[in-house]
Amino acid sequence: MKFDPRNNKFTSIFTREMLEATLPSVLLICLALFFAYKFIDPAPPRKIVIATGESDLNYNAFAAIYGVYLQKEGITLTLRKTSGDTENLRLLKDSESDVDIAFIQDGVAHSEGAGSLLSLGSLYYQPVWIFCRCKASTTHLSALKGKRIAIGYAGNGTHTLVSTLLNESGINASNTRLVEIGGEEAATALRQGKLDAALFVDVANSGMIHEMVTDKRLRLLSLDTAEAFSRKFAFMHHLVLPEGAMDLARNTPSHDVHLVAPTATLVVKESMHPALVYLMMKVIAEVHGGPSMFNSKGEFPSAKDTDFPLSTQALNFYKSGLPIIDKYLPFWAATFVNRTLIVILPLLALLIPLTKIIPMVYVWLVKRKLFRYYGELRFLDTQLQEIKNAEDVQECLDKLNDIEAKVVNVKLPVPFSQYAYELRAHIELVRSKLNHHKFQATADS
Repeated sequence: MKFDPRNNKFTSIFTREMLEATLPSVLLICLALFFAYKFIDPAPPRKIVIATGESDLNYNAFAAIYGVYLQKEGITLTLRKTSGDTENLRLLKDSESDVDIAFIQDGVAHSEGAGSLLSLGSLYYQPVWIFCRCKASTTHLSALKGKRIAIGYAGNGTHTLVSTLLNESGINASNTRLVEIGGEEAATALRQGKLDAALFVDVANSGMIHEMVTDKRLRLLSLDTAEAFSRKFAFMHHLVLPEGAMDLARNTPSHDVHLVAPTATLVVKESMHPALVYLMMKVIAEVHGGPSMFNSKGEFPSAKDTDFPLSTQALNFYKSGLPIIDKYLPFWAATFVNRTLIVILPLLALLIPLTKIIPMVYVWLVKRKLFRYYGELRFLDTQLQEIKNAEDVQECLDKLNDIEAKVVNVKLPVPFSQYAYELRAHIELVRSKLNHHKFQATADS
């Protein structure tokens, strides 16, 4: 007889039972993956809204630079111009606002509290430049009492900081004319003699500051109390503008100038996606990591901010730098890998027990195909006690042959072949009992 492998009842893999054993687990894993990927760590949005300030050229300029870097990573940065730092802070605290991130001068939130907002750190120093039409011997703010002083526009960081400095020096609206203008408007009024002094918060390479430093009609005030201010207010830093720093050829300024300076900080909502926070840390490190007149290379960004607690991602960045994945992969790839890891690691707790359960279920499903015939065989075996004549014997033999025919057609994996042979052996045992009853029935007749 020629062997036909297609008729072989033993197979290396039993597809149906394997599918029945694994399908529920596979569906469970897929469902867990979907919910984990969708809800545990949702994908970061592709848009960030940043609040700057209508009159703050530095905030707007740096935001535009951030936008270029973010665009390369597929993220759109939308600039929201505001009246200044105070409005920036209000928009961040407003849960209905779409602003995600904002520039805020350190110290602005000193009296209002941080709320749930988080800091990415300080970006650069913002020195307070005090220009006056006064004597060279003037080194204290208190000497400006009774003068006409520009203190910046209401609502911006300059106004808040300058008010603090003047109040501490005994100057207020009751004894001095305080004019709420700033920027180019204040600089022009001071040159024209409409003001006696003006305070500006600006970076050292500002064109406006450079023009005023070199203007012979104006004097840049050097604060003898700069260190005292920095000791009293943690957000103020004592800086020294070295002699000749603005123009070495003309030796401008002609002496060291002592200044106080807060830092410009970047503040985010607590809900901002961690992946975007790490991306922003990467961007600000690129933009603000270089040296300037008041800081060395690598000094910024830093954790100098005093108003807001650092976000977890910023804290990790200042301790260890960017995560390895974010350092070497594009943003979209790093995000995908990070999200995948977050999903897969918890699933290991699910997969480990499933690797033990699935084989057990599979074995039970395969054996079940034979066990049901064992039930029929056992029932038939119990009926042998009730056999009374040859017709009963023949009826039982027919049932036994039917069971055997079914068993022969059952396909089993090779490792389970012994169970089929054992069942066949038990069928033969019952058959021998039936033949014995048949012989007795024939002898009696």
